[in-house]
Amino acid sequence: MTGLSHPIDRPARWRPRRAALAIAILLSGALLAGCSSRSSAPGSGSDRGGTLVASIRSEPDTFNRYASRSFVTDIISRLTQAKLVRINRVTDQIEPRLADSWTRSDDGRRYTLHLRPGVEFSDGQPFTSADVLFSFQAAYDPRTAGPLGDSMKVDGKPLEVTAPDPSTVVITFPSVFAPGLRLLDNLPILPKHLLAGALAQGTFTQAWGTSTPPAQMAGLGPFVLSSYEPGQRLVFTRNPHFWLKDVSGAPLPLLERLILEIVPDQNAELLRLESGQIDMTTTAVRPEDYRALKRAADQGKVKLLDLGVGLNADSFWINLNRASKRSDPRAAWLQSADFRRAISYAVDRKQFADAVYLGEGVPVYGPVSPGNRTWYWKDTPETPYDPARAKALLARLGLHDRPGSAQLVDAAGRPVQFTLLTFKGNTALERGAEVIRDALAKVGVTVNVVGLDVGGLVQRFTSNDYDAVYFSVYETDTDPALNPDFWFSSGSAHLWNIGEKTPATPWEAQIDELMARQIAAPDLAIRQTLFDQVQRIFDEHLPVLRFVAPRIYVAMSTRVVRATPSVQSPYLLWNPEVLAVTGAGPAR
Repeated sequence: MTGLSHPIDRPARWRPRRAALAIAILLSGALLAGCSSRSSAPGSGSDRGGTLVASIRSEPDTFNRYASRSFVTDIISRLTQAKLVRINRVTDQIEPRLADSWTRSDDGRRYTLHLRPGVEFSDGQPFTSADVLFSFQAAYDPRTAGPLGDSMKVDGKPLEVTAPDPSTVVITFPSVFAPGLRLLDNLPILPKHLLAGALAQGTFTQAWGTSTPPAQMAGLGPFVLSSYEPGQRLVFTRNPHFWLKDVSGAPLPLLERLILEIVPDQNAELLRLESGQIDMTTTAVRPEDYRALKRAADQGKVKLLDLGVGLNADSFWINLNRASKRSDPRAAWLQSADFRRAISYAVDRKQFADAVYLGEGVPVYGPVSPGNRTWYWKDTPETPYDPARAKALLARLGLHDRPGSAQLVDAAGRPVQFTLLTFKGNTALERGAEVIRDALAKVGVTVNVVGLDVGGLVQRFTSNDYDAVYFSVYETDTDPALNPDFWFSSGSAHLWNIGEKTPATPWEAQIDELMARQIAAPDLAIRQTLFDQVQRIFDEHLPVLRFVAPRIYVAMSTRVVRATPSVQSPYLLWNPEVLAVTGAGPAR
């Protein structure tokens, strides 16, 4: 599933001791691989207990993951909920969670999952297959209209889910789906006994809002929310009913408490990390913070980790919804593929990397980052920096210099200009938008950059009320089949034309057809070939432009142990049950 990653700033590509780090991450991943009823991360007496403090940079909009795709709500869900299976973010393989084993039918469409026995929700109520059926029902309910429904469909159709008994769930896919149960990593299982009434009344998306008392919620995750102080912090305590054990048989999680401090200002966040007031950030290190954190790491105050080239690059797209631009005289050129290609030629990706990521970002020319080694198209055409070619494409659209000025005008003499929305307060996005603005000014196009808070920004582009957007969009899985909401024309994250009922263009219909075949193909090599064709079409039409993928750095206190960092967000909190701390921490 595709997510909107509004709070994340990313680092530049420096040159650390990558080999040692890679080995450390590989070893930690090997420790986690293959876990079933017990985690492979043992907790010694010195590791167990204590409080870890992490920072987030925005308030939660809800505690209900089914109602929001926000980064903070996703973090809360990872702390308090659990899934039938989970993708290990280090090995990129699925591993058992609430389902401890399964079988597959010969045709590959039907899976029989056996639920882990003796599991209870955090309020002590037993977990059964009825909760699984309820969770699928909630995801697919048309009144919910939340972010999970699309991500749990195959070929636009929901999965068929039955329960022959309280400990067994049978899931039948509408057609062959190559990633199989990997899809289930999208769906946290919620308690039917607490939420069935809200679903029946059509108020499910309002349930578990931020005003809900924590005692009225329950989950299957390692922690429970114990308090929320708006503008300050969320406090989570160990779930006494959590079902996962370490290899010695001791209960997890290792931490007694985990606190999310709300720190909107990135400079304040840096100071708190350096001074030991927080143990880790949930977002990546900003390029401008690297040197300060490197000094702190050399002094033994923090650990600074290089996780490799990021899987996602910030995205630029233009509103291609024809209805919203029908009366706009700019539509003929604003929605043209030649205009988007001119922008790609006009932006110097090296200069972009210098300005936004301090010179060490990796150029990106297609929709997939080279950091995604399995699905990156090796033959992605590279668009050189060529302002002259950009000007030629603009001229082909009937856009010419105003006499005596470098400003382009259309045939009616109107200036060529548009408004670019971005997230106010995210420095990487703000700098990136400025680079785009300045690059286009050099070829005669005026860009008016407007920064909005994340809620206002998302509202504008989901309602097709905008010209262009520059924003962070992250994909929650490396496999494109798990991001259908982005690739399929009817998807809820089909950024450039949200709300399409049917493909608006022949090339989008081609992508739909190729993605449907790619998802059903039984062989990885065939799937890669089909997805290469998708990326080729993307290159021809450029509905989304990406310029640079940064190298991901994360920082944490030296007292944090057993972290298993992943290049995928959330980098350090994807596996919270095994996190531990040693020694005294921030006073609370």
